[in-house]
Amino acid sequence: MGLTRWLSVKLLGKERVKSPVDQSFIRDLDDIKMVDRYEITEKLGQGNMGIVYRARDPYIKRDVSIKISRPHSEASSEIAEKYRESFFREAQSAGKLLHPNIVAIYDAGMYKDFCYITMEYVNGHTLSRYCLKDGMLPLTKVTEIIVTVCKALDYAHQNGIVHRDIKPSNIMINESGDVKITDFGIAKIKADHTISNEIIGSPSYISPEQIREEEVDSISDVFSVGCVLYELLTCEKAFTGDNHFAIMYKITNESPVPVKELRPEIPKVMDDIVRKALAKEKNRRYQTCMDLAYDLRIALRGLKDVVTKKEKVDDVIDYVHNIQFFSSFTRDQVHRILDTASIIKVSAGNVIMNEGEIDDSFFVILSGRATVKKNNATIATIQRGECFGEMAYLSGDSRVATVTAETDCILLKISSMLLDKSSKDLQLLFLKRFSMTLLKRLTVSLDKYK
Repeated sequence: MGLTRWLSVKLLGKERVKSPVDQSFIRDLDDIKMVDRYEITEKLGQGNMGIVYRARDPYIKRDVSIKISRPHSEASSEIAEKYRESFFREAQSAGKLLHPNIVAIYDAGMYKDFCYITMEYVNGHTLSRYCLKDGMLPLTKVTEIIVTVCKALDYAHQNGIVHRDIKPSNIMINESGDVKITDFGIAKIKADHTISNEIIGSPSYISPEQIREEEVDSISDVFSVGCVLYELLTCEKAFTGDNHFAIMYKITNESPVPVKELRPEIPKVMDDIVRKALAKEKNRRYQTCMDLAYDLRIALRGLKDVVTKKEKVDDVIDYVHNIQFFSSFTRDQVHRILDTASIIKVSAGNVIMNEGEIDDSFFVILSGRATVKKNNATIATIQRGECFGEMAYLSGDSRVATVTAETDCILLKISSMLLDKSSKDLQLLFLKRFSMTLLKRLTVSLDKYK
């Protein structure tokens, strides 16, 4: 089925029916005063997934936000039960995220036939305020906000959680100016339990692969962040249309007007960053939110009159320190590693190391994705935060596999000789990381035979 026909079926087809979330329950909540122990104080908002209230927790003596919804009254009992299961499963997953820039989830439960999630109350406003012409932020402030969003999303991605619904209304700024991302996991519930092909909410920020119902991963969030960045810079949506069909067609087929055409004073580097974040093909997009954040930080340095050498070094240290492989290293230890290691770039399709060669250096992927082959058979795909080549370092034998860059890669290459000369505490940390890597690979191998 062609894309145009497919979209027509998705948006206009006879099978389109209601969302599993019952909007009729709004009337039932008109006079609500309590939800379990929480005392309702005011209504904060209403959306596709239900109603959000401000409430008071009398036990802990703090204000909270409560999001309440329930399956649609027309949903079958089986679908309603699956909705509730998904609701609590996703709430549990998102509740494990502990990050200063992610709205914390405190509690989840059932009240009568309603599902509810209790969250951190943020006294502030959403980024939607700054997407209006009279609320446009300075370029430096926009960059700082998006860098913070990227760092928070990268933390979630490293914990196996993809947001799926990044948009200005899901990013808040509190009274202190802190960024807070909300609604983690909610989009997954919507995606899994819409009783039809209905598109819920505005599609202006969803990725091409979401529209095509392909696998959604962290790179999809990168596209959505790109849409938000575009809108903050221009106060125009990257993709507009008279209806959902028109918007979704543009997302999958057309490039937005370059930000530099709408705001000529914006540096070309920022225009290039937005264009890469909004690439239609996933392999041409930033592969991680931290890749996007790194380029934005470089652009931010360029907006200053003077950039010190220390600031440039700090950028690199911060970037590497955020890599999962180095999560247990101190910032000072990362600095010491960078003093002796090499950062290299390898273009897509090029071989990084060959099976059988003698070389006991090893690599950590800072950006990109690589394919591992043994006897010309692909045995694994490795990506940002993972290491390879450590077996030759540990055993002193020749390489046991060939590794080829699947996308453009940035690698940290560490010589065994330099590592052997480093401090014992640093060597121990590397050995622990190698052990964890080998254990992970062994677990994956065993799972294949279950």
